[in-house]
Amino acid sequence: MTEERSSAALSIIIPAKNEAGSIAKVVSAAREEYPDAEILVVDDGSDDATGSLAKKAGADVLRHPESLGNGASVKSGARAARGEILAFLDGDGQHDPRDLAKLLAKLDEGYQMAVGARDSGSHASFGRLFANGIYNEIASRLTSRRILDLTSGFRVARASHFKQFLYLLPNGFSYPTTITMAFLRSGFPVCFEPIQAADRAGKSHIRPIRDGIRFMVIIFKIATLYAPLKIFLPTSALFFLTGVGYYAYTYFTAGRFTNMSMLLLSAAVIVFLIGLISEQITALTYRQS
Repeated sequence: MTEERSSAALSIIIPAKNEAGSIAKVVSAAREEYPDAEILVVDDGSDDATGSLAKKAGADVLRHPESLGNGASVKSGARAARGEILAFLDGDGQHDPRDLAKLLAKLDEGYQMAVGARDSGSHASFGRLFANGIYNEIASRLTSRRILDLTSGFRVARASHFKQFLYLLPNGFSYPTTITMAFLRSGFPVCFEPIQAADRAGKSHIRPIRDGIRFMVIIFKIATLYAPLKIFLPTSALFFLTGVGYYAYTYFTAGRFTNMSMLLLSAAVIVFLIGLISEQITALTYRQS
């Protein structure tokens, strides 16, 4: 695919909230690299000049009357986009539009999604780096392949496949996790291309405590989106072995079967059955794709 064809078929979607300090520069850089591409800035209820500056720089602007979340902005942009290929980058200046060429080249190789994987120096803080490392490790074990950056918002994908999963995407910050696992669960090839992200301009919208708890929920979502039994089965086995072990202990020391043993064995059965149900729901969720 030539750069001209890539540009003509490309929609660049930039979710932004209160990014007046950087949005014009981001849009201008994207326009310079891909002059024929459709550039959509989704203004998520900003109370500054984000929308007007983006439009002045050459982008089409979609505006939410109130803040609905990063994921909601991505969904709005994807629904409105006309291109065959969707590219996503942040409006805070962290992502260099020139790096899109590397990701687009991966689509030419047959991948259906290419993700810009940040290096260790590209994370906002050690806490973010540590948390993302946990997510990447869990996802890698579930999928049996190396996932370099599960939460990166810098990516390109085939529009036809991406739009299949819009109903799954949350309105908050965990949309990259959900869409990555959805592609992998459906058997679409996904690659991770190393990039270096710059420091963001302005203030981050992530709140450590609130979003820390929310990101912990992501860990469980990862499991239920991809392979629930890989989480529920080991948990069930742990309850079962603990129950059997405790029963053996009480039998040889007191000659009886205790309520605790019954509770642990019952928990093992319940967790296993929940895992089976989750596995069936997951299979039904991805049946169409």
